[in-house]
Amino acid sequence: MPADMNDYFKRNPNSNGGGNSPRMPGMGNMMKNFGGGGGKTTAIYIVIALVLVFVLARPFVIINSGEVGILVTLGKYQDQPLSPGFHLIIPFVQKVIVQDTRMRVANYSAAEAVADKRGINERPPISVLDSRGLPVEVEITIQYALSAEKAPFAIATLGLNWEDKTISPAARDVVRSVIGNFAAEELPLNRNVIATQIEQKMHDALEKIEGQTIVLQGVQLRGITLPTRIKDQIEQVQLARQEAERSRNMVEQARQEAFRKAEEAKGLAEAMRIEAQGKADRTRIEAEAQAKANSLIANSLSNNLLSLRTIEVQGKFNEALAVNKDAKIFLTPGGAVPNIWVDTKDTQRASAAATSR
Repeated sequence: MPADMNDYFKRNPNSNGGGNSPRMPGMGNMMKNFGGGGGKTTAIYIVIALVLVFVLARPFVIINSGEVGILVTLGKYQDQPLSPGFHLIIPFVQKVIVQDTRMRVANYSAAEAVADKRGINERPPISVLDSRGLPVEVEITIQYALSAEKAPFAIATLGLNWEDKTISPAARDVVRSVIGNFAAEELPLNRNVIATQIEQKMHDALEKIEGQTIVLQGVQLRGITLPTRIKDQIEQVQLARQEAERSRNMVEQARQEAFRKAEEAKGLAEAMRIEAQGKADRTRIEAEAQAKANSLIANSLSNNLLSLRTIEVQGKFNEALAVNKDAKIFLTPGGAVPNIWVDTKDTQRASAAATSR
């Protein structure tokens, strides 16, 4: 052995020197710790090692509310999903795929997409053709969710991008089939019918997916963008309809005004007729009253009454003769009253009487 090596063993108290093999520095102390009073240190080392393994290997998973866990053991998906809560797994053997089962939104819109909107997938509007081959853009919003009970089957058969394999293709096929039944100018007038058909066909399309793993919660038709030429035609038609409606309103107003005037004239004529009828009725009533009065008077003139009246008049004539001896008395035939007498003293009165005769 070289001299310098011998010197090393002589200087090193932990070496055996001579032909003995060398010992590592501090090895004796470490062995003493493990063998005797170092039990606490060993326990600490073991705890630290377990903590490191627990942290690095993560033999657990926490499922939040609104989520389910899909347990995968050596590549095989477990049929029963893991419910929200704390679950232990075997590190490096098992893993858990967490899936959100809350409502999601696929928004097909021309508006600018807003980033980082949880659960909302912004997509461009759906471009389709109408019944005549004209391009039309349709904006819809689809609300859906992954079935919690069938989530393992969905991920196993469709993969993690199950939305791109189900919702988007179904939406485009449904919108294309519905819009293709209408001409572009008919779309605004049939908006409610189109919205109902799109929602119903989306239900049917998702129910045809194996396992029915997606729950459709609603479809809203947001807008229909027509070609510029069609929009211009529709505006012209609407203007023509408005003008026709305005003309109809004017005709209706004129008709109502004529009807009002006719009713006024009719009312005036009726008032005049009633007034004339009133006058005629009044004249008739007066004539009937006069006739009745004359009849009553005629019926009341008896011979005795006439004789009495004659005597009364004769008495008055006698009184007149007593005053005027020259008076002339004319008796009517049959002795009817009144008799006529004339005072002959008055020459003018006598000539007037003669003239009148």
